[in-house]
Amino acid sequence: MGITELKMKYPEGFESAIHVTKDELEQQLRLMAALKLFELGKVSSGKAAELAGMSRPEFFAACGRYHVSVFNYADGEIAAELAADLATVRESTGR
Repeated sequence: MGITELKMKYPEGFESAIHVTKDELEQQLRLMAALKLFELGKVSSGKAAELAGMSRPEFFAACGRYHVSVFNYADGEIAAELAADLATVRESTGR
């Protein structure tokens, strides 16, 4: 897969104001974008990790640091999945 470059404007001296280098700022912005896109369900964890420039395990660790759930369920989907799991348990145990 090829790489496409994105240019972004930001205030002069911004990296100094937040005490990072220009390279660190780029990396942090890529990570923040990847985390948010993943959190919103716009990209998979693999694509988010790719955008952030890290492996999936590293990306999942970053999710933990930034309190982003690695479980992306649509509203109500988790309740339906739990109900199905409970029904399976009940069938297998006869309860």
